[in-house]
Amino acid sequence: MTPPPTKRVIADVRRGDENACRSLIDHLYPVIIPIVRKNLPHRDDEEDLLQEIFAKIFSRIRQYSGSRPIAHWASRIAVNTCYDQLRAQKTRPTLSFGDLDADEIQFLKLKLAQGPERMTELGGKIAGELLNKLLTTLSTREQAVIRLLDLEEHSVLEVCKLTGWGTSKVKVTAMRARRKLRAALARLEQATL
Repeated sequence: MTPPPTKRVIADVRRGDENACRSLIDHLYPVIIPIVRKNLPHRDDEEDLLQEIFAKIFSRIRQYSGSRPIAHWASRIAVNTCYDQLRAQKTRPTLSFGDLDADEIQFLKLKLAQGPERMTELGGKIAGELLNKLLTTLSTREQAVIRLLDLEEHSVLEVCKLTGWGTSKVKVTAMRARRKLRAALARLEQATL
């Protein structure tokens, strides 16, 4: 990651200096790309979403007060933009047995037969793909909270800062989302019997 931009660089960005803008992009890209990849279910929209995030950053750069690192400020814009994108998709399909591929079905059967302790041996990639499919059954808020808390392992306080939500909203949303994920997984497991 490039060093944090100085106040002078931020001032140059505000004036539209191309070199300063490139410097800011170089600094923020390593911070923003993981947020996009973890919060966007389909990677084919990754570049478009990155452009939208950077467009928002540059259009709102005058709002940046400098009281916090610019990476934190930009991260919040990135999380909220991803959240808006997920909300715009408004698709929360019910995941059914027919939506699973052969590896995911085999994974569930082995998980049931041999217990959860063998899950890591069975392949993290298959478990990750199955989890991503299960996450699509959640609302966009629930997806965001689960990704931030459980997959990225942020604290509740960090999630509150990233989303602008209160502690109770984050905790309740996470509780409901985890309950829905358990129910969806139980339905799939029942279908494999």
